[in-house]
Amino acid sequence: QTAPLIAPLIVHEWQDYDVLFPKLKRTMSATYNSITSDRLDAFVRQVLPAERIIRAEVADVMPDRITLGDGQAVTARLTIDARGAGDLSTLKLGWQKFVGQKVHVPGGHGLTRPIVMDATVEQIDGYRFVYCLPFDAETVFIEDTYYTAIRERIIAYAAAKGWQTNGGGHEETGVLPVIIGGDFDAYWRSTGTAIAKAGIRSGMCQPTTGYTLPDAVRLATRLAANPAMPPDQFEALARRHWKARGYYRLLDTMLFGAAVPNQRYRIFERFYGLSASLIERFYAGQSTLLDKARILTGKPPVPVIRAIRAIWGLRK
Repeated sequence: QTAPLIAPLIVHEWQDYDVLFPKLKRTMSATYNSITSDRLDAFVRQVLPAERIIRAEVADVMPDRITLGDGQAVTARLTIDARGAGDLSTLKLGWQKFVGQKVHVPGGHGLTRPIVMDATVEQIDGYRFVYCLPFDAETVFIEDTYYTAIRERIIAYAAAKGWQTNGGGHEETGVLPVIIGGDFDAYWRSTGTAIAKAGIRSGMCQPTTGYTLPDAVRLATRLAANPAMPPDQFEALARRHWKARGYYRLLDTMLFGAAVPNQRYRIFERFYGLSASLIERFYAGQSTLLDKARILTGKPPVPVIRAIRAIWGLRK
């Protein structure tokens, strides 16, 4: 069970959430948690001695040591490199871009649960949705998935909801890769071949969302059970992961290559009409064969000819 590892990091928990589309409005009965970088930082500092936390430039990485920018060497039984992405030019990618702001709404915003996906907003530059987390009666975190001029869109979204805000507070920005295809071997080699890796540096993520946390927790659990796990097993695990996630990359191919940009929301609109358990397994990257068949059966949300062309183009 990985839940105990995550529990200390959770700052807020809701028992359900909403998704909104032009032809579908649904409340999902599933627990939704929020984790912040501040809470993660505080917890790591709580469980690790202060001398174990080193803030310094890393000049070189070896399987059993690192060399810092000042020449100091830090030795260990195993080095795990989780410093972010490798050479992304070796992969075929789409992108999910976002900016989020925590805003104060005097008098209350009226939300009782998160809106995880509001795709009733104007579809700009491909698929766009807004995400809302109500932390208390007057505080809501609003996130828009496109970066250009996006701060203004957050305020406009709040105004459209009738929320008179006192300006923005905490802000988050980010760009997540959506993996369509690529050369796993070249990606792995781009950051060294004899080094154990984790997170997006290993390529271990849910290809459609770009999220790495579930796979990172599973890897940490595996490593705790087998502390002597050598670097080549990390590579073998990442390779199996890449192969097993081919289905998600196929879906990403259809999303970016087959769907008309301002109609991409239809794919998610249909998806969120499926069973709650299927949706949970999808986001965890643990879809069953039946799940995969169910996602692809029925009336296709993208033109069939465009889908065939997109898949053929990926395989050429």
